[in-house]
Amino acid sequence: LVARTVPAIAEGLEKLRSRVLIFCYQLSHIRGGKSHIQKSLAVWRPELERYTGLVQQIKEKSKERKALIAEKKELPVYRVKRHKALAVRIAELTEDLEELRSEKALLLQKFEYAEDADAEAFRKDIAIMEAGLKKLEAQEEKYSAELDKALDEYAELKAQAVDLDPVELYKARQVIRPALEKAVKKQLEDTMQEKPSLIVLLSAKQEASRLLGEDAEERQVRQMLIRRQRSDPQKPKHFQR
Repeated sequence: LVARTVPAIAEGLEKLRSRVLIFCYQLSHIRGGKSHIQKSLAVWRPELERYTGLVQQIKEKSKERKALIAEKKELPVYRVKRHKALAVRIAELTEDLEELRSEKALLLQKFEYAEDADAEAFRKDIAIMEAGLKKLEAQEEKYSAELDKALDEYAELKAQAVDLDPVELYKARQVIRPALEKAVKKQLEDTMQEKPSLIVLLSAKQEASRLLGEDAEERQVRQMLIRRQRSDPQKPKHFQR
């Protein structure tokens, strides 16, 4: 248990706030990664089906064209009507195959695959993305549990501070907060092997503030300061966030 003094409780609450901030950042980062993969899969999975369909059509039309060419070669010259019908159909199939092969080539080019790539190339990349998504989902579950634990500990410590002066506690927390927030940035950089994104960090701060009910706390402190100022005009008015 933390000693029930303003400095001790302030330090304990700010350390827990730092943990909440770290977990909010990590969860925001993970969810961003999940969203990116999900959007990619939403493109790749239908395109795999499209590719498979193109390959199947090319196979079927090539087979039909080959059979008709063979039939035309064997057909007696006097079967003029049949010769003409076969020539028309072979021409149609030739045109269809050109279009299908062109569509297939553009699809492969879109995903930067080699011209001779097959459906397995798509399946392999989709499998990599699905594995990445599964890993992120496991991390999300882990950090969500860690966040819930930190929030519970924060609530327990806040309950211990119920008899302390909220204004003094607030001021004490504001004094030590900058150093701890700097340490949070350093910890995130060490953990993630990159500088924290300022946008994600701002979003994480807003989420942490919401989860910890900091707006209500600030309102309470402001109201107390106003009341004290009214009862004792000699007291300073300033309120620092």
